[in-house]
Amino acid sequence: MKLRIALVAILMLGLVGALTAQDAKPSGGLEIYSWWSGDEGPALEALIALYSSEYPDVRVDNATVTGGAGVNFKAVLKTRMLGGDPPDTFQVHAGQELTGTWVVANRMEDLTDLYKSEGWFEAFPKGLIEQLTYKGGIYSVAVNIHRAGVMWYIPDNLKKWDIQVPTTLDEFYTTCAALKTKGVTPLVVGEAWTLIHLWETVALSVLGPDKYDAVWTGELSPTSDEMVAVWDAYGKVLDCTNINEDAVGLTWQQATDAVVSGKAAFNVMGDWAAGYMSTTLGLEPKTGFGWADFPGTKGVFMWLSDTFGLPVGAPNPVATTAWLKLLGSVEGQNAFNPKKGSIPARIDAVDADPSLYNAYSLSAAAEWKVDRLVGSLVHGVVANERFTGDFNDVIQIYLESRSSTAAASAMQAFCAQDGACGM
Repeated sequence: MKLRIALVAILMLGLVGALTAQDAKPSGGLEIYSWWSGDEGPALEALIALYSSEYPDVRVDNATVTGGAGVNFKAVLKTRMLGGDPPDTFQVHAGQELTGTWVVANRMEDLTDLYKSEGWFEAFPKGLIEQLTYKGGIYSVAVNIHRAGVMWYIPDNLKKWDIQVPTTLDEFYTTCAALKTKGVTPLVVGEAWTLIHLWETVALSVLGPDKYDAVWTGELSPTSDEMVAVWDAYGKVLDCTNINEDAVGLTWQQATDAVVSGKAAFNVMGDWAAGYMSTTLGLEPKTGFGWADFPGTKGVFMWLSDTFGLPVGAPNPVATTAWLKLLGSVEGQNAFNPKKGSIPARIDAVDADPSLYNAYSLSAAAEWKVDRLVGSLVHGVVANERFTGDFNDVIQIYLESRSSTAAASAMQAFCAQDGACGM
């Protein structure tokens, strides 16, 4: 009898301990590591304000490292993670940038139980969760969905130049020639990562979604005739840009500014450009700025997602878990995405309050549900971070040689070296 009472007491103590840990009130500090600063800062600040209102005892450190697409941020993060000094949480793109870099190195905590307790298996699309999963574990929470490869323009400028939005590559080349005669840069590009962004968009246009996916699974060789054709088309598109002028010195915002000012007609960029033009520049979607599928990509949604996880050894896991819960909630996603120019990763958030979203976001959310989905290279979905970094060298080889076969061979070598492209 005494033994039975003792066992019951032990079980009760364990239950109390579990409830205490689960219901622990966050306090102390929370270091949020990201590259969202400047024009992208207001969206993150809205989330932090919401978090602070719910957890006033937590001291939030909004730690940012500036640099387009997180190039500089990733270098600093790597030093900290490998040095045993992880932040409480950090921004990382869904897909191979997460799983192929930090999860395979056992640097992230499994969040599967959090997904179960928060009901996220029903809230997030299966395809997105699959990109956050490695060997059965789920390792981050998606706060948004961005669309890559959107072609942006100013309707009044096109009307002034008597130019229509091209829908095929051949139409684009014709439009390019017409714009050059008017002294207008047909397509503006900027710093190095934006060139990869353009490359993946051209690759999708030339290959189509099935063969584009086949490149990253190993079913289509980087040196195939189809891939050589991608580089050929990329060269023709680059001939319509400012690549030999001021490209190297332009951020993506400055490239967008060139379109707004009328110096350039088009810019191929992710839909964070919509957030910049609407929030920072005060332009109205449809009237102030327009958007279109890049020629030859209609009906295909090239996506990326910003996510946050819980690093192994994070100093404040309770505060971090509360942050992750907020990110995955309808309230959190609707606080963040309208300011960021992105759409919620949750399939139910927009419907909860569509008035929060502008015309662009509503169209993107509708297409997210029905379009054929493919992942971005430069934003970490289809290849690991090592390969994405090395692909800068492939682009440089092409720029210096203008040889499609040389670029294709270099790409194959890096695929093999970095364990990408299904190798």
